[in-house]
Amino acid sequence: MTSASLPSVDGVLDAERVAATVDSIARVQERDGAIPWEPARHVDVWNHVEAAMALVVGGRLDAARRAYDWVLGLQRFDGSWPTAVVEGVVTDDAGDANFSAYLAVGVWHHWLVERDEAFVRRCWPAVRAGLDWVTALQLPFGGMPWQECWVDGAPSHVHEDGALLAGSSSIYQALRAGVAIAELLGRPQPGWELAGGRLGHAIRRHPGEFADKSTFAMDWYYPVLGGAVRGAEGRALLESRWDDFVVPGLGVRCVHTNPWVTGAESAELVMALDAVGEHDRALRLLGDLQHLRDDDGRYATGYVYDDGVRWPPEHTTFTAGAVVLAADALGARHGRATPGSGIMRGDSLAPPFPELSPHCCATTAG
Repeated sequence: MTSASLPSVDGVLDAERVAATVDSIARVQERDGAIPWEPARHVDVWNHVEAAMALVVGGRLDAARRAYDWVLGLQRFDGSWPTAVVEGVVTDDAGDANFSAYLAVGVWHHWLVERDEAFVRRCWPAVRAGLDWVTALQLPFGGMPWQECWVDGAPSHVHEDGALLAGSSSIYQALRAGVAIAELLGRPQPGWELAGGRLGHAIRRHPGEFADKSTFAMDWYYPVLGGAVRGAEGRALLESRWDDFVVPGLGVRCVHTNPWVTGAESAELVMALDAVGEHDRALRLLGDLQHLRDDDGRYATGYVYDDGVRWPPEHTTFTAGAVVLAADALGARHGRATPGSGIMRGDSLAPPFPELSPHCCATTAG
């Protein structure tokens, strides 16, 4: 892909800088296709897929193919993926529901950019098995549990912490991507649509039934980023805790009680803002987080502003991937983006699911 084909955002990131960040991800990729957080550190499927999406944005299609091949090869008999792998060795065998759903988003994104139906068909069995496993775990109130623990090499029990709002919101997006893939291939999945309707209702109407992680920025903006809460309701949600999490000129606090801004959360909030039409705020925030950028295109994970130091001392591929996707999203306003730039806006996903209320008020339209 030439620099003219890469996304760019005037005054913030030109195409050459985006290319350098994509290259920084490719340099970390392991021989078997895995993309760890940093060299020799662990890989998780969600952040791996996010990095693979950035490779597609940057035209690094061979690297992206190897990344997706790695995901397909790691899936287990029940449709789940292990939570963490280090240099080919599983170090946490619990099945994470959010991680195991996210392949659908990456595959749909690849289709939007490349229109490669053979790739989609090759990935379909894994997407289907992953989303079937996730939806089978759905809790009575509609949320999705965090993890299913494994004992002695086999599934054992659902993690006692229950459902996480951020993870469930990401799964909502994955279900819409999965339904879009299913429709493309002529393989309708009404069970996923029903699960998505119940999940959307839980996110919008019963956030208090999820585990309380309200000190974390992800619980604040992910209902918007994942697509369950949009429009005026989405803008109101982002406004409601803006001052708790956003530090002008620096980015987004990961935890509102700590003086620590992080690049990934900042880039994701950029995309959430873009999804509800808050383009000026999104552009300003993308500019603010550039203090985390190194000359070689890498991004530091975070910055402790009370001490004036980057912490931890690392440059993570998931942070770089989120910045690339944010640049693609904002570049679309000026025609300098890939065909996958609307993946977080949901432009091409299946329509929002009709809202299904499993145990309370009447069903309403989503």
